[in-house]
Amino acid sequence: MKYIGAHVSASGGVENAPVNAANIGAKAFALFTKNQRQWFTSPLTEANISQFKANCSKHNYSPDHILPHDSYLINLGNPGKEMLDKSRKSFLDEMKRCEFLGLKLLNFHPGAHLNLHSVEDCLKLIAESINITLGKTTGVTAVIENTAGQGSAVGQRFEHLKALIDLVEDKTRIGVCLDTCHTLAAGYDIKTEKGYESTFNEFEQVVGFKYLRALHLNDSKKDLGSHVDRHESLKKGVMGEDVFRRIMNDKRFDNIPLILETPDESLWAEEIKWLYKLVNS
Repeated sequence: MKYIGAHVSASGGVENAPVNAANIGAKAFALFTKNQRQWFTSPLTEANISQFKANCSKHNYSPDHILPHDSYLINLGNPGKEMLDKSRKSFLDEMKRCEFLGLKLLNFHPGAHLNLHSVEDCLKLIAESINITLGKTTGVTAVIENTAGQGSAVGQRFEHLKALIDLVEDKTRIGVCLDTCHTLAAGYDIKTEKGYESTFNEFEQVVGFKYLRALHLNDSKKDLGSHVDRHESLKKGVMGEDVFRRIMNDKRFDNIPLILETPDESLWAEEIKWLYKLVNS
């Protein structure tokens, strides 16, 4: 079964996110558990936590289909001690917030080397950061999102994701989220039938679908291999419709959160309905 949703607003409190998701007909959702452009913020209150859980129960949202995303400021691959320490503390705070909310996943961008050290050393530092955080938390899986390869970001190649997984000690608490826009921009041709099959066969061989925890469904403003992260509304970018039809009918993407991060939130309800219509089409 497909669980489609969007990255909805948690403005006014995390407890509002499941309500906002239900209002657009979502069966899954993503959220920020705090302001994504701040390092730290006020802790969650007991009222926030209890009402969030109550609203999830009311609207039938399982933790398996809820995908929190961490702060955009965090860079677990920054070799500078001060900024790395700050990133690690903020990442731990994000994981703890998920723990308190009873959630199982935390989606994050792996990081960037900032041209200060090698890709290999950056990946080792990110894995070390993940290991430290997993050692201080329980029950929450760290979900690495692939990137478009913009700037000095790592994570655009499946080999980068594999390297991180290989270096993480607790394999039961590490996973991957693939973003359709990022995948195309990174140079994987998922638009054509041949390219789609080749890309996901390669993903299985290099990483393994057993590690796939989520998918971001985004069209792209930029084409194959651009290394530019620019999301577009479905059917308005360069991706075409067929890739989404294939995903909707591909059992490898069953039972995980399939999350829209398309730029026009007024279209989310329509986009969700359209995606469900693609099933068995």
